[in-house]
Amino acid sequence: MEAVAAAGGAGLTGWQAAALSGAAGWVWAASYYDLTRRARALAQPWVTRRVHAETPSILTFQRLQHKLLDNFFSVLSCVVSVPFYTGFLPLLFWSGHGKLARQMTLLLAFCDYLGNAVKDLVSAPRPCSPPVRRVTATEDEKENAMEYGLPSSHALNTVCLMGYMLHYVLTYGPCDGFTIAMGLSLAFMLVTLIGIARVYLGMHSLTDVIAGISFGIVILAFWLVVHDHVDAFVVSGQNVTFFWASLSLVLCFAYPKPEFPTPSFEFHTAFNGVAFGIVYGVQQTYTRFHGPEAPLILSHQLPLLAYAGRVLVGIPTILAVKSCSKALSKWLLPVMCSTLGIPIVSSCYVPALKPSDIGGGSGNKDEAKQAGGYLQRLFSLFPQKAYDVDTGIRFVQYAGLAWSVVDLVPVIFTHLNL
Repeated sequence: MEAVAAAGGAGLTGWQAAALSGAAGWVWAASYYDLTRRARALAQPWVTRRVHAETPSILTFQRLQHKLLDNFFSVLSCVVSVPFYTGFLPLLFWSGHGKLARQMTLLLAFCDYLGNAVKDLVSAPRPCSPPVRRVTATEDEKENAMEYGLPSSHALNTVCLMGYMLHYVLTYGPCDGFTIAMGLSLAFMLVTLIGIARVYLGMHSLTDVIAGISFGIVILAFWLVVHDHVDAFVVSGQNVTFFWASLSLVLCFAYPKPEFPTPSFEFHTAFNGVAFGIVYGVQQTYTRFHGPEAPLILSHQLPLLAYAGRVLVGIPTILAVKSCSKALSKWLLPVMCSTLGIPIVSSCYVPALKPSDIGGGSGNKDEAKQAGGYLQRLFSLFPQKAYDVDTGIRFVQYAGLAWSVVDLVPVIFTHLNL
């Protein structure tokens, strides 16, 4: 095992080793110095006071209550939600716009991680309901309501993704003054409407929305500086799969523990898996399916009818892969952890799994410890004592789904001449 780890690490470049070492060092420092609790003690009281102080203003604004407004703002929130983007991105990959799809996926994963991490770090409440009227028209909105408030993920994601799409269109399309003015106007209008919607629906305070927009601007500015370097690394870099897998693991440990459990970490894990699956799949198939010569939608190589065929074939395929990945990981990961002596629990996917079940009897436990001694020493560096296997299962199933989008499904398209 040590020889394998050394072989994997030997090929790392200087910046990759520095990045992973820095992230691991942050995990240790945050745990040793209890940085999450200290930061929360500074930020949470101020944010909570701001949210509570805005309750009268929210109630005044909600006097505009009307069923049409409820429906309009609910639909608008769904259109810019993470599940919508998750469903939209495969269609973008299959349309031939590979670079845009890659960047949108990785940017959304980046936004989702940072936004949810700040939410759980601060652990500030949403507007109190009641008295604030909260409209949760979909299951997705009901899950969102279980998260903490600051920042507004809808506002943050809208700023980043609309901003990047505008940058992409202006970079690779017409770039006259009218186009720039129209693009900026539409992006500004959408961000404004999303901010209004989140307050009207009772999901966020104005402080949450402003924080989301502010974080979004900072993240977008950073991404526009690094996106070309990130894309070059993904399609032609060294040690991409090993580095990304290692980074994904470290980021799980670097995620701050909230004051009370929320779905935010589950959302991050899912999109962390999506990002890894996309990166791994693109690494394997870039020259075949995702290069600049890939046929674009509405061209003579990819007419609308053929694209519709891609969608009809692709969507059921990726859903089937996701289901198979989940079933396989639910069986395989607990067995692997037991064999390697890694203590695990399951909060959802494997209800019967308890810490005492790991390794069976005392003899099996001793064998597991001997087989997994190296990994046990490695995992002992991190703060958790028992690991939730559901995190790994969720990661694998979404990684499998994303891999199928950029690897398996394009192969099927080739065989079907789509």
